[in-house]
Amino acid sequence: MRIGIDIDGVITNFEQYVLDYFSKYCVENNIEYKINEIDYLTEKTFEVSSDITDEFWKTFLEHYAINEAPRRFTGEVIKKLKQEGNDIYIITARWTTNRDDEIGQKMRNIVKAWLSKYDIVYDKLIFSKGNNEEKVQELIDHKIDLMIEDNPNNIMQLSKIVPIICYNTQYNKHSLGNNITRCYSWYDIYNKIKDKN
Repeated sequence: MRIGIDIDGVITNFEQYVLDYFSKYCVENNIEYKINEIDYLTEKTFEVSSDITDEFWKTFLEHYAINEAPRRFTGEVIKKLKQEGNDIYIITARWTTNRDDEIGQKMRNIVKAWLSKYDIVYDKLIFSKGNNEEKVQELIDHKIDLMIEDNPNNIMQLSKIVPIICYNTQYNKHSLGNNITRCYSWYDIYNKIKDKN
């Protein structure tokens, strides 16, 4: 089986990083915020302008990319999946990785070094442009059989063409459908994939 795996929110706990660091950033910079419901978009979660979130990510993206550890047992489970004959495709649309300049190259190198540091094995690393159509095309072009995803828009769009394992978060709790299986940990993912084989 060809398994596609997203990074942010699947391999990492993107949701908790944003809650921790963005609230700290707001307090330290006297930015008023209010959390009513957690959304995939930081500005919606904190009810602030997109300019503020852009400034936050300009400041913290590299810190996040280098320092945020993978979720518990991620590398272990991916290695087991690989050893059992599955092909692993890491498909990410991380901010700036799609740029054709020095900044884009730097972020792509950070991603590669980070995956190596945490011994996360894969057959192919794909830097997607990020929009739904692009990720759909990546899945089609690489004949992906199953995608592990957290982005609610991607989950709904991609589930039209392949089965999706949705890594459970507050921001994707409404992502439901016949082709969507919700999972809560990496060993839960492993168990559900074994059930599909």
